[in-house]
Amino acid sequence: MIESVSHITFVVKDLDRTTSLFVELFDAKEVYHSGDEQFSLSRERFFIIGGQWIAVMEDETILNKTYHHIAFKIAETDFDYYLNKIQHLNLDLKEPRKRISGEGSSIYFYDYDHNLFELHTGTLQDRLDTYKKSSPS
Repeated sequence: MIESVSHITFVVKDLDRTTSLFVELFDAKEVYHSGDEQFSLSRERFFIIGGQWIAVMEDETILNKTYHHIAFKIAETDFDYYLNKIQHLNLDLKEPRKRISGEGSSIYFYDYDHNLFELHTGTLQDRLDTYKKSSPS
């Protein structure tokens, strides 16, 4: 039986650059740095963001941008704060998808290595309720 999400892993070209981004944008707490050790496939760092374990591994091979992403929950009142922070960091904003009123708002952006992030103001229940109300059946 699945208990929960264990961790999420991102592959990046520059651990230091991504560490700075995670700390500045997400208030990430670094809890592990492999240094020159390689216990896994490559050098890595572990962070806690919003109570979630995030692993970051260094590799020169980065894929193109996709819609694969992780979404962090934010308060509606923090939307502009994060949008301004992302713009200040010169991150590549992605146009949000079309939304049904009531399902929350999102900011989509790519990090330096084409990993897509979403900052979302809604909850799963908000989305389910909105879809149910909007369903023609």
